[in-house]
This record gives sequence, structure tokens and C-alpha cells, in this order.
Amino acid sequence: MAITGTDINQAAAVLKAGGLVAIPTETVYGLAANAFDGQAVLKVFTAKNRPSFDPLITHIARPEALAPLVTHIPATAQALIDTFWPGPLTLVLPRSAKISDLVSSGLDTAAFRMPRHPLLQALLTRLDFPLVAPSANPFGYVSPTSAAHVSHQLGNKIDYILDGGPSKIGVESTIVRCTGRQPEVLRLGGLAVEDIEAAIGKVAINTASGSRPSAPGMLLTHYAPAKELLLGNIEELLGENPQRKIGILSFRKKYPGYPNFVLSAQGSLTEAASNLFAGLRWFEQQDVELIITEKVPDTGLGRAINDRLNRASR
Repeated sequence: MAITGTDINQAAAVLKAGGLVAIPTETVYGLAANAFDGQAVLKVFTAKNRPSFDPLITHIARPEALAPLVTHIPATAQALIDTFWPGPLTLVLPRSAKISDLVSSGLDTAAFRMPRHPLLQALLTRLDFPLVAPSANPFGYVSPTSAAHVSHQLGNKIDYILDGGPSKIGVESTIVRCTGRQPEVLRLGGLAVEDIEAAIGKVAINTASGSRPSAPGMLLTHYAPAKELLLGNIEELLGENPQRKIGILSFRKKYPGYPNFVLSAQGSLTEAASNLFAGLRWFEQQDVELIITEKVPDTGLGRAINDRLNRASR
């Protein structure tokens, strides 16, 4: 079982030796390896049981570290970097030869992020290489938002878990592709589309699922709990499933008589996002066979929450 701790030097030593370290970010916990070490990157795919056609995000310590990893930085990408890095924003850009086909899944683009979590920033500054870091969970399952979540699901497959406390945002980064005439949001996430458009103007939203994803988190079925999940009107779904053991994941309203996880009694989308994956995991410990849930207001972080619930319910 992996050791859990806060020792940045130990985490750096493991990564330099080609090992795997679970790392805290402001969004969710990631499973990190040296992005320039092919054997280490392969360990990430193996530990997660992740298909090799699903590209990885490369994490860097500072904005200037991006230049050698890409062929060029479009003006819109630079504006986003200047405004939102470090933070929950991933940019898809034309990659240089320093990013391998394994990391990019053979695409001529790759995904890059500068995370905001202070412990991870301190770790990245101790390394002379960037880190690939998909979410630290078995492929397709609920993303981890604490060190304990990582230990429970992958603790016997990795070398060290760097404990940075609970993830503050709780959903993955927003992914924006900046390779065409108009920037495209490929994954809704911890940075609201409204904030992006305030910085650079109108963006396209292209989060369609496919078997050959152009960015992480775009497969049709993703973020799924271990139990069946139905998304819709809670009262109607209760009436349609009278004989089943049901748990309810609700936005604001509490439902007495059922195992019930309320995302935000105050109706805060920020709080709901931070609680989403923890709520889905909570039901794994409850005596239920079916989770019933509902959409939240489809604005700001609500778009990302609804995207995750849609994918988890398929």
C-alpha cells in the first residue's frame, strides 16, 4: 500500500526514479509521472487501466515552461494563460516533438495546465521535467478529491500519495482548444465558460463524446460510481422505481426516508461542485442499489456538474 504524506522531497525522488505519485490539485487528485519518461507514462495507463487512445494532460510549474513543449502559442491561448494560470484551465495546443505520441495519443496537439495548488507548485519547481497527471482513479470511475479516495482505489498500485487536503474545486479543469480560428471548450470544468468569454470573447462549446477523444474526459461513459445512477426529475424517478433500494443525490432539497446527499443546501454551485464526487463516493458505503439525481442550474460551474452527471448516468 502506498505511503501517504506531505513530503515533497520524497515525492520528487519517486518521480525522478520513474515511479508514480498521486498529487493534489485544486480540481481533483492526479496520478503523476515524468512526462518525458515513456516507461513511467506507461505505468500511469497500467495503474488506471486507461486506454492508450485517451490523451493525458501535461502539468508545468510556470508559464514559460510551456514554450519548448509546443510549436507556437496562439494569441488567444496567451490571453488565457495571462488571465487564468495558475488555475483550473487546460489548453490544447500544437505540440512539439518533446511531447511523445504516448502522452498525446498520437494527436498533433497536446493538453497543458499550470495547477494552482501550493503543494503541487512546490513539487513541480523541484523537478526538471513536467508531469502527466490524469485523475488518480481507475479509468471511468469517480475522480478522487482527497488522499483517502486515492488510497482506497489505487493505493496498491502507486508509490506515494502526496496529501494536500481536500480538493477545493472538486471537478476537473476546463479544457479549451486554441488551434483554430475560434477557441473551443472541449470539457466543461472548474473554470466557468462565462469567465473565459469575459477574457477572450465568444468561444465554441464542443463537448461531444467519441471513441477517439481529442482531450481527456470526453468519452461517453465517464466519472461513473460503482452503482447505477439515473438523472432526471427526482419525484418522477422515485415513482418509476418503487421496489428498488434508492439513494438520492440532490442539489438543495433533502428527501427524508432515503439515504440522501445534498450537494448544497444554500444552492451554491461552487459548494455543489466541490461536493459532487465525494457525494457519489458516499453512496458506495450505503445500502442502495440505485442512485437518483437531478440537474443543477446550467450556468457557471453548474454546466460542469451537469456534464459529469450526464456521463455518469450512461
